[in-house]
Amino acid sequence: MNQPDLLINDPVFQFKGSMLAVTVLELTHSDLDRLRQQLANKVEQAPNFFRDTPLILGLDKLAGGESRLALSDLMQLCREFGLRTLAVRTEHPDDIAAANALDLAVMPPSNARERSITPQDSVPRAPQKPAEPVRVPSKIVRTPVRGGQQIYAPGGDLIVLAPVSAGAELLADGNIHVYGPLRGRALAGVKGDQSAGIFCQGLNAELVSIAGVYKVAEDLRRLPHWGKSVQVSLSDEMLNILLL
Repeated sequence: MNQPDLLINDPVFQFKGSMLAVTVLELTHSDLDRLRQQLANKVEQAPNFFRDTPLILGLDKLAGGESRLALSDLMQLCREFGLRTLAVRTEHPDDIAAANALDLAVMPPSNARERSITPQDSVPRAPQKPAEPVRVPSKIVRTPVRGGQQIYAPGGDLIVLAPVSAGAELLADGNIHVYGPLRGRALAGVKGDQSAGIFCQGLNAELVSIAGVYKVAEDLRRLPHWGKSVQVSLSDEMLNILLL
């Protein structure tokens, strides 16, 4: 038996599950001109946040009486602002056909029940004991976070005991606490934890985000709590910002 024969069954790949934060662009109207203008306003507030951002196009909430969008035109518009379309969320036959023609994945509507199907589903399985939760210590930063710095707390909370400058970026799988003014970007629950929160002693942020749902400075400045001590939480896919 020669060397190629020995290697024929040697695995060259493996499937792995992963939890990644992916932005969903959920459309409610099929108006590309308004979409372009409103996207331009958002990107102007936080250009780095949108650069090469993986995107799911949510077409399942489009108003029923409106015409369907040309999917290729919509993807091109998104590319203009750095958004890279990975999949389409829809159940409309025309959208599904267009996605198939463009070799895009099709996801079920957001209110659909999803379940993984494997060949072993028909085989009864013994109940498994839930895995014990793993406690990850909080990451504590005691010095000011300068513009251009990025700090990430994988698997836990991030606590900053100093000011966060404009242009800085804080990321955490859990909560973010800033005991000082927050002028940069803060993204909590980056792997999808919707129970995560953001707490700061001075809301002057360029962007706050929990589990992919975000507000930029343009939106935050309109709030009466701008510049004050606040807590940010997520409920029903909406950010709630309350005084501490």
